[in-house]
Amino acid sequence: MSGIQPGDVAIALFTGAHRGKHRPAVVVSTDAYHAARPDVILSLLTTQVPRVMTAFDYPLQDWAAAGLHQASVFRLYLETTLQAHVTVIGHLSDGDWREVQVRLRLGLAVT
Repeated sequence: MSGIQPGDVAIALFTGAHRGKHRPAVVVSTDAYHAARPDVILSLLTTQVPRVMTAFDYPLQDWAAAGLHQASVFRLYLETTLQAHVTVIGHLSDGDWREVQVRLRLGLAVT
């Protein structure tokens, strides 16, 4: 089993329309997923606060404690990458992780 845990804050390569960019992200895949697969599911963290927040965005309250250098917003924008390509820099606070999970339930077809 890997050392990557749900709620970890990590740096990973996100592919874009023209090229990829290393960005902060939060791990949203489970320990069981990590044990069975070589990849990890991430959702984007951004310092670009959207003009209009949706139900799928959440401004992190404890961003510094999570290892981030700037105030950041969780966005429900998913990406997968190999676990070996992920660098964990911190972990979300319990309150921020609960709020991220709310956005995941709102945006994904899971109960």
